[in-house]
Order: sequence, then C-alpha cells, then structure tokens
Amino acid sequence: MKLKGIVPRTWRRLKRVLLVLFVAQLVYIIILRWVNPPITLTMISSWFSLWGTDKTLHKTWVSYDEISQHAKLAVIASEDQLFPDHDGFDYKSIEKAMKHNQTSKKIRGASTISQQVAKNVFLWQGRSWVRKGLEVYFTFMIEKIWGKQRILEMYLNVAQTGDGIFGIEAAAQAYYNKNAASLNREESAMIAASLPNPVKYTVNPPARITAWRQRKILIQMRNLAPDPDIMELVTGLK
Repeated sequence: MKLKGIVPRTWRRLKRVLLVLFVAQLVYIIILRWVNPPITLTMISSWFSLWGTDKTLHKTWVSYDEISQHAKLAVIASEDQLFPDHDGFDYKSIEKAMKHNQTSKKIRGASTISQQVAKNVFLWQGRSWVRKGLEVYFTFMIEKIWGKQRILEMYLNVAQTGDGIFGIEAAAQAYYNKNAASLNREESAMIAASLPNPVKYTVNPPARITAWRQRKILIQMRNLAPDPDIMELVTGLK
C-alpha cells in the first residue's frame, strides 16, 4: 500500500519539476531576445582549461551595429551561406553529412549558424544524441523568438575565435588591435577562417590552413555580395 502511494506522489513531483524547468528555459530564451548572456558553458570550460597557463579568458560584447559588415558577411560565407533563408536547419547538408559519415571515419558536421548558437548558448560541447536533440529544440525556439539578426549578433559574440578568445570584438582587439567595427575584408575573413577549430586554426600568426580558408572565404564573400537577402541582413535592414 505504501509503495502504491509513493509512486503517484513521486510522479506528481517529477511533473512539477519538469514543468518548472520547461517554463524557466522558455523564459530564459525570451529574455535573451534582448538581454545578453553573461557567460556560456563553453566559455567556462575554456576558462578552466586555461588554469596554470599565462593565458586568460577574453570576451567583450558588442551590439550588431558595432560589428563590421565585412565580419557579418565573412561568417555567413564561411559557416552558413543559406542562413537568411532557412528555418534553422540545412536539410540538404545534413543529408550529405549523414551519407558521408556512414562511410568515413572523419566526421563531417552540417550545423547552421542557428544550431551553433543553440549549442554555444544553451548547451555543452559533444556529440551525444541527448545534446543533439536539445540542440534541435533550442534551434527551433530561437528561430521563432529571436529572428535572424539577433541570432547572428549572438553568434558573433559567443563563438570561440581563439584559445580563450570569444567573440568578434575580443578577436579584433587580440589580433589586430582594433575594434570589431573597423575590421576590413581580409581581417574578417581570417577570423572567420578560424571558426571550425579556433585553437588549431590560428589567426596570428596565421596557420597554413587558416590562410587557405581565408582565401576561399574572400571568394565566397564576393560571390554572396550581390545577394539582396544577405546584404539586407548584413547591413542591419532585415
């Protein structure tokens, strides 16, 4: 009899906890539409990894208008050229990545800028199915609640751009001794080139792969410049 009473009570408490957690995360998503996150799990992890070294964590938030248009275009060219048009997911790239990963030991990703923001702001790094499922949920929510401009602003401020360096402003200061608004095409492309692996793909001095990626990104930037949807977003009119 006691066991029969405990199970319903436990279930009711669990449902309350789940409801509170659901409401809390929903409120947090809505708040971040206007309020900048103080820190992310990725930043905390990087901070711990720097202990015992002469490096420190660098991050400085800047608003969308304080970021060079070249930097915005560079990360779109580098990471997600369909960003203005998709609903958070690039299904063709996902399908190609799945087919590639079935036959190759080298895992290929297909994350959009929206998915990377969902992972960097709300979740932890890793490849578990649980984290991936949560990433899908948060990607859907930020696409609906934040919009493209806020997602791109968030990405440019929380993406890791070096060892202990996060965001475009911290990168601009560390590598070029200038603010993010003053970055030119070549500098923006070089920082964007580091994004897949910012610790390995060094910017200053540029690793060979970083310089190679920069050249490709500069070409893509020129190709994307005539696109009205992309330029409307880059200029802040969308």
